[in-house]
Amino acid sequence: MSRHTVDLHVDHKAAYVHIPFCSAVCPYCDFAVVAGSDHLAERYVKAVIAEIEMGDPWFPLDAVYVGGGTPSHVDPRLLGRILDALQDRHGLAPGAEVSLEANPEDFGQDRAKQLLSLGFNRVSFGAQSFDDDVLIRLGRRHRSADITKSVVNARAAGFVNVSLDLIFGTPVESDGSWEATLHQAVALEPDHVSCYALTVEPGTPLNRHVLAGAPAPDPDIQADRYEYADRVLGQAGLARYEVSNWSRPGQECRYNMTVWAQGEYEAYGNGAHRFRDGVRSHNIRRLEAYMQRVEQGIAPRAGEESIAGWDGELDRLFVGLRRSAGVATGPGVDALLGSEEGDLLLRERVIEIRDGRLVVRRPLFTDAVHRQVLSLAPPAGWVERPNPDNLYDEKTNA
Repeated sequence: MSRHTVDLHVDHKAAYVHIPFCSAVCPYCDFAVVAGSDHLAERYVKAVIAEIEMGDPWFPLDAVYVGGGTPSHVDPRLLGRILDALQDRHGLAPGAEVSLEANPEDFGQDRAKQLLSLGFNRVSFGAQSFDDDVLIRLGRRHRSADITKSVVNARAAGFVNVSLDLIFGTPVESDGSWEATLHQAVALEPDHVSCYALTVEPGTPLNRHVLAGAPAPDPDIQADRYEYADRVLGQAGLARYEVSNWSRPGQECRYNMTVWAQGEYEAYGNGAHRFRDGVRSHNIRRLEAYMQRVEQGIAPRAGEESIAGWDGELDRLFVGLRRSAGVATGPGVDALLGSEEGDLLLRERVIEIRDGRLVVRRPLFTDAVHRQVLSLAPPAGWVERPNPDNLYDEKTNA
């Protein structure tokens, strides 16, 4: 995907749907998920559909992403009802990408065929590792062989885009284990791979174990594992297009590309986040509270933040610099390069201007770039205007 083509995703319309149900909650997970509450699935889906129907009809959706949680854990017919509601309310654009997250142990042949028939055409498997010892430490219920079976089932059913999520840096993982995981993943010829460093999130069982003396992930080891993944995946024809994502040409996740282009997306379900009309908002996180609010006919919003003017420009850099194609130059880029810290990042070749765009050359330092972006003050003469296409005052900034 060319550097300028990526910005076209700003015109796409997308939707995220959150499915919180899991067979078990992984010890590192801090998402809005529940286990042992499968009896609430039908009530929850009714609430999600009611939330969809609360809103005004929008544009046909170019991408739908059903995440969680574990969407593949619930009855596929419930997921199909959600897709039907989205189709009825907004419509789906021709060739729309319709993704769901799945656990390998849930994805048998019959379920794969049923999900495809309901309208899903992309699946992202939470593989995490091909080392069973690592999977056990991560609290996963599947084993390496289940990953292979799930990919085979997805291909046989007719899914056009199959993705694998991997986690690196678990303390029991060795260099050899991570290398084997990558090579086994590549051997399955996925269209897309995501690689994430194991993170110790506050309030999780993993955090409590680390506080009690268990080994924590080593950031230096994780950096080495990331760079090794980039080499192996690149050699296999999977190009990095975002900090943590690699794909074959044309198989980038359209939903994510919309988000990183600062495009608009709706969101439904507990804890779901959306971006519409220059406002970022999110839903109530607690499952019961979310359902009760919707059942009372009240939008389940928990908070919102206006992203306009200078905040909008910084937001454009914040989300866009995650992409390997970076962002087009503009007032925010000028401010970054004109700052002392930005100049240092440029001289250290962490960032650079390439073909009229600011790109992060060393993705492991993306967080450092983000911190500097968020610290930027508006340039002298900046005038906030309601029209985001006219950010500078013509007289003072000519």
